[in-house]
Amino acid sequence: MKRPGPLLTLLAGLVLALFLLTLNATTGTRPASSYQEQSPSPAPVRSTASPTTAPTPSGPRAADADYAGRTDDDAAAIAVSVRGGRAIAYFCDGRTEESWLKGDVEEDGALRLTGGHGAKLEGTLQDGKEIDGTVEVGGTRHAFTADRAKKPSGLWRTTATVRSAKIDGGWIVLKDGSQVGVVTRDGEPSPAPRIDPETGAVTVDGQRLTARPATP
Repeated sequence: MKRPGPLLTLLAGLVLALFLLTLNATTGTRPASSYQEQSPSPAPVRSTASPTTAPTPSGPRAADADYAGRTDDDAAAIAVSVRGGRAIAYFCDGRTEESWLKGDVEEDGALRLTGGHGAKLEGTLQDGKEIDGTVEVGGTRHAFTADRAKKPSGLWRTTATVRSAKIDGGWIVLKDGSQVGVVTRDGEPSPAPRIDPETGAVTVDGQRLTARPATP
């Protein structure tokens, strides 16, 4: 048997190579990569805006009103007038002891008033209906409750000069119509005459005067 010649062997090899190349092109296969490049994650963005601070709500300011009542021991009367965050108070026993006090009203309704000779008042406005607290005058402390007053109840005052004497009168008109007051003549206290609660008219030492509602 005769073997194929070198030329035939070479041709057979070429044909096989062409066949393999054609097969690879038609299938379109591509080797898979075992590593896949990932895009770096974006860095977190930090806000440069300043944090907003919510405003602290303010409590309601005490309403303008007048308050009048008696001390718990019934030794004296007391009246307080509140206007625009300020307050004045008058303590009076109707005979010889009295004191005018003044100060601020806090946002929460607390009152801390002071007067002459170390007098002081500490109280709290309760829902605009009353003031509870203590007042210290002449070294004696008294607890008190003063209810919201309706005219003519409340605090009244007059100042004048009568017969060369300086007159300073203070009155507290209570809700039952009773009055407690002291008139000082050149610093000398004495019980005050009644005022007309409708007009404030009062006669002191024969002189017709007019008392008016006292406010801060």
